Amino acid sequence: MKTLYVTDLDGTLLNTEEKLSQYTIGTINEFIKKCGQFTFATARSLSSASIVTKGLKVELPVIVYNGGFIMNAKSGKVISSSIYSYDEKEYIIKLMEKYKVSPLVYSYVNGIERVSWILGSENEGMRHYLSKRKGDKRMNPLGKSDDLYQGDVFYFTCIGEQEKLYPIYETLKENPCYNCIYQQELYREEYWCEIMPKKATKANGIQSLKEIFHFDRIVCFGDAVNDIPMFQISDECYAVENAVPQLKEIATGVIGSNNVDGVARWIESNEL
Repeated sequence: MKTLYVTDLDGTLLNTEEKLSQYTIGTINEFIKKCGQFTFATARSLSSASIVTKGLKVELPVIVYNGGFIMNAKSGKVISSSIYSYDEKEYIIKLMEKYKVSPLVYSYVNGIERVSWILGSENEGMRHYLSKRKGDKRMNPLGKSDDLYQGDVFYFTCIGEQEKLYPIYETLKENPCYNCIYQQELYREEYWCEIMPKKATKANGIQSLKEIFHFDRIVCFGDAVNDIPMFQISDECYAVENAVPQLKEIATGVIGSNNVDGVARWIESNEL
């Protein structure tokens, strides 16, 4: 049986310092060297994911932006992507205006990936996000809102207070055109509301990889609510000890936390 192993990053493979231990790097690389088919599915961009997974020798394509893109981790080549239609984008713009929320807008502008926002609109949560991405060439601060939604938009991130973002989630959660994830930031007070085209899910990304490479089984690892869809389509699924209760309820089993190399230790015990 040909099995694909897929892990989330933040809160799952990465520890609370958003790093990989040398044990995890060594164990997973040994697994890959012995023909283990291993990759990751994350809400991060490829740029951000590449920094925190430095040292991992992942050969398979990776799933980024919560399933919005499948990409070659080495070359950055896009294998598949989900982009908003004009009408879908306009609907979100009007929703942002209605609730007076200024989002981070992810898009391709003239073929270049950009993360745009309006200067002066930053709240504490946005400033924290931006502070961790200094030097990132995708960052595109703008002086006027007219340019915020330019290009091929594929992702919106709203960061802020729970009561301000929840109405957006309530509006979109049953909408057939969108995949909306609403959750509190790991280890912080602010909430995130992330909005993608409907087909942009980790589950759909995994299913695409399964078809492309003819895998027979899926084994996955996660910690958060955005991992629920990929758990639901997996043959085996393992929640780390620090995972949310909803994920643990549907998991095949609960393994060690992200701070004790839970994923790597499971792989070492069961596959090496």
